[in-house]
Amino acid sequence: MKKFKKALVAAAALLAAVSLAACSSNKKSSSAKEYTPKSLQVQFVPSQNATTLEARAKPLEKMLSKRLGIPVHVTTSTSFNAPIEAMSSKKIDVAFLPPDGYVLAHKRGVADVLLQAERYGIKQPNGRQTNKLVRSYRAEILVKKGSKIKSWKDLKGKSISIQDPTSSSGYLFPVAELKEKGLDVTKDSKLVTVTGHDQAVLNVLNGDTDAAFVFEDARNAVIKDKPNIMKEVVPIYFTRSIPNDTISVRSDMSKAFRNKLAKAFIEIGKSKKGRKVIEQVYTHEGYVRAKDSDFNVVRHYQKLVNDKK
Repeated sequence: MKKFKKALVAAAALLAAVSLAACSSNKKSSSAKEYTPKSLQVQFVPSQNATTLEARAKPLEKMLSKRLGIPVHVTTSTSFNAPIEAMSSKKIDVAFLPPDGYVLAHKRGVADVLLQAERYGIKQPNGRQTNKLVRSYRAEILVKKGSKIKSWKDLKGKSISIQDPTSSSGYLFPVAELKEKGLDVTKDSKLVTVTGHDQAVLNVLNGDTDAAFVFEDARNAVIKDKPNIMKEVVPIYFTRSIPNDTISVRSDMSKAFRNKLAKAFIEIGKSKKGRKVIEQVYTHEGYVRAKDSDFNVVRHYQKLVNDKK
């Protein structure tokens, strides 16, 4: 009987120790989710010339700071992947990530989606904006007018301007869809990585590459300097719909601050001055709440691209 009691006491002590450890672990997990920035670090990816983009985005510092009550610092990354690494090392709090970049960051456990951008739809031909706000867009393949490249089939062996592999429209969606059709451009074409969709358009115009993977309609980004761009560079292919860009936050950011931040960005998108800024930066027209499942199509395309078969 004494032995039984001793065993019972030992078991109880072990259970208590396990419970305390679990409570301690839960407290750590809970506290890890309670990060609230004292100053906010916001980073953009370089969808256009990085210096130009950062200058256009700078006014957001004051707009956000006024609404959040803390200092805000805006920077532009050197690549599409850099914000993911910066979030991982906790150097930035918020990133304007393209869908593919968000999915990669979320998979690594360093970012959660907060908001998704709204843009005006694009009507072809001539890439004109509609007056309808949409939450998705397409990628397109551009070639120079008069080119011998008439369809995606003619891209074999040709040079193509692309963005970083984490760019949904500048890489992922065109590469995945062409691979589905039987053309693996990573093996059968010459891919030239450039920084900014505007540069990709100019590469085609100047004959530096035969084609370019860009968002629809990236030609508008250079139309002020190149007024005939719509006639000189033309699309030969459009992908399926891609979810719009995200505003993603560190995965350990508190729920209270996330809500405050979401409200601030939504208010900025609705204000006259704020909308002007986000239009110049990414052609965004406002922001709406988003959830992770909105980006499952991106995960499917990533699987297609990474499939070695």
